[in-house]
Amino acid sequence: MGNKEFTIPFSGLKEGSHGFEYQLNNTFFESFDYNEFNGAAIKVKAILKKMSTMMELDLDAGGTVNVDGDLSGEPFDQPVNANLHLVIKFGEAYDDTDDEILIIPHGEHQINIAQYVYEMLVLAVPQKRIHPGVLDGTLKSDMLDKLEELRLKDEKSKSDTTDPRWDGLKKLLTNK
Repeated sequence: MGNKEFTIPFSGLKEGSHGFEYQLNNTFFESFDYNEFNGAAIKVKAILKKMSTMMELDLDAGGTVNVDGDLSGEPFDQPVNANLHLVIKFGEAYDDTDDEILIIPHGEHQINIAQYVYEMLVLAVPQKRIHPGVLDGTLKSDMLDKLEELRLKDEKSKSDTTDPRWDGLKKLLTNK
């Protein structure tokens, strides 16, 4: 993992809160072999609070990722906001099975937060990616025109064809 800038050498820090800032682009996600985004511009603030026996990490992120809309295939900037609170304790062995508590071995002197930043951000991006132009009707694309055409054809064909079982009844109604 080449995200060395996310390694915080906490052993050299005094007790209290320490702030770190990161500017992320798509290279960060690609380093995790994640290629869902066309681009990314995200600012992450990390506050590490060091206490005598444990630490707390607060991550706060905001920015945009550029994704392709599900319907239109058109790229757009999806706003992303995320935060995470992590308690870091010392124990016999490394253990990250709990989402909210990280246990690192006694004697460790640094922590890499890249994985936490990555997971927090990927989870913050909505599963459904709907171009804002699709929602407000301003996006014009061939794909959307095609979808609309098919929808209209579908509705028209439904109204044109009648169920033959009703034809006999219709004759009775019109023969009055």
